[in-house]
Amino acid sequence: MTTIKAEVFEGGCTCRAVRYRMMSRPLFVNCCHCRWCQRETGTAFALNAMIEADRVVVLQGKPEVVDTPSNSGKGQKISRCPACRVAVWSNYAGAGDALRFVRVGTLDEPDRMPPDIHIFTSTKQPWVRLPDDTPAVPEYYKLSEHWPEASQARRRALAARSAPPLA
Repeated sequence: MTTIKAEVFEGGCTCRAVRYRMMSRPLFVNCCHCRWCQRETGTAFALNAMIEADRVVVLQGKPEVVDTPSNSGKGQKISRCPACRVAVWSNYAGAGDALRFVRVGTLDEPDRMPPDIHIFTSTKQPWVRLPDDTPAVPEYYKLSEHWPEASQARRRALAARSAPPLA
């Protein structure tokens, strides 16, 4: 009998005081080109792997949660290393604490997690060239049109057990 080993991904902050493990592939990876993400990251875009919070295990340290404004007006909680201040993930108000947006750049092997879609490309930097083989949308998108069915099923299961329900 062949057993399939689940994919895991480890990462952490720059100083290694905070380390974490993602216990599976994410639901979906967004490359966000909105002006808010540009400002928050200090670069051209944010690359976030959306994953259920219970699939992210803190191996070392304790991230400090910083309440931060967001474009929606509902805010987000950015989890940062208390020593080097690197953001390792965010939780947005619409998903609450149930869904994490892990910063792909904090993974030990970020090249294993390319974007599934580029969003808010209407405000992307003009010198950024997007690949032809990755979907790109001017603003946001309908999950039902872009997420694989397996990811949609995981999100439905998460919504069913979350309180308050996912937006």
